[in-house]
Amino acid sequence: MDFDSNGGNKRVFNRLGGPTRPSPQQTNTRQQVCFHWRAGRCYRNPCQFLHRELPAGPVPNHANKRAPDESGFAGPSHRRGPGFNGSHSSNSSNTWGRFGGNSRAVVTKTEKVCRYWVDGSCSHGDKCRFLHCWSRGDGFSLLTQLDGHEKLVSGIALPSGSDKLYTGSKDGTIRVWDCASGQCTSVLNLGAEVGCVIAEGPWLLVGMPNLVRAWNMETNTDQSLSGPVGQVYSLVVGSDLLFAGTHDGSILAWRYNAATNCFEQAASLMGHTVAVVTLYVGANRLYSGSMDKSIKVWSLENLQCIQTLTDHTSVVMSLICWDQFLLSCSLDNTVKIWAAVEGGNLEVTYTHKEENGVLALCGVHDAEAKPVLLCSCNDTTLRLYDLPSFTERGKIFAKQEIRSIQIGPGGIFFTGDGTGQVKVWKWSTAPAAAAAMS
Repeated sequence: MDFDSNGGNKRVFNRLGGPTRPSPQQTNTRQQVCFHWRAGRCYRNPCQFLHRELPAGPVPNHANKRAPDESGFAGPSHRRGPGFNGSHSSNSSNTWGRFGGNSRAVVTKTEKVCRYWVDGSCSHGDKCRFLHCWSRGDGFSLLTQLDGHEKLVSGIALPSGSDKLYTGSKDGTIRVWDCASGQCTSVLNLGAEVGCVIAEGPWLLVGMPNLVRAWNMETNTDQSLSGPVGQVYSLVVGSDLLFAGTHDGSILAWRYNAATNCFEQAASLMGHTVAVVTLYVGANRLYSGSMDKSIKVWSLENLQCIQTLTDHTSVVMSLICWDQFLLSCSLDNTVKIWAAVEGGNLEVTYTHKEENGVLALCGVHDAEAKPVLLCSCNDTTLRLYDLPSFTERGKIFAKQEIRSIQIGPGGIFFTGDGTGQVKVWKWSTAPAAAAAMS
């Protein structure tokens, strides 16, 4: 081990700015402040980087001075906190730690939520370089957070005219929330993963392994619709038919019989080779996206496939219709915009690229009735884009990926993530009005 002339540990002494003559390679590293020390978690002893902030002026000469408290300085039980300045007198200016009185460091925020802030234990406050909020951007804000699910939120349903919100999860439960208080009023334990949840008229419809559960919210009765093979990933209603996308690649259809008060199976649409994960109805068409990387277009008049779209190169995760366009997203990191050409077939007119796979799409209008696309990616963010320009206007962050998005009345929308958290967001008019004046 190296010792200086005074008997101290030379490497620790050098780290604190000793006067020894380092090599040119060492000069570039030892005059840099340790990143991990700034975050309060450097356990290297010795550490080749500085455990103090660089002074504003020339580095002082410590040729004949011992570094204060050399022994074990870098150990976890000797971290310097705000206001602590070692063996210096109480009149000395505090230059230890990130909050040193003379520190001129500029904190650059990163687009990542501080995990210590999430746990309520971040001591850095405004000087933390990580975000202390769940969103970035103007025109929307977080209203509240609904906690209770223990696994991924796979479906959110808000029946029209109801004061109840229903959320389904892979933890095998449906939770019922009171919209006025935000409190969970009841929990339905289904005993199996919930693949999707939708509300249609008086019915709450839930996709599960090998069946669809249908609850009549007015009469408080329920029934099971058999026929699916494997998990039901998607449900949609069109032309008085209930469609279900299943794990084996088929799309089953039921029609409700008012006379018998039962759902009766009406058709089975075959064509996809593996799981159908998303369904959407628009313009008298049923659109289906699959793990086989294709989108199929079905006529609602005769339930025949009229076109197969194969431009995506990975799983098609979500589909929506907007005006005369079809929008699709995939794990191939793209959002594609489709439009009908002469003859009626759909072709890609624009491809928007993301850095990560895209999990879910939802089209909304902001407080000024401008169209906005909500685009969830598997980097745990949800991006908000103005349409048709695809100009980014903000981001929403989550602990894990957001798989469920639902629109509510009065400028409210909901997001559900992989941890089981459901967040309630609301559009506001003030930021947009201010931007228009600038």
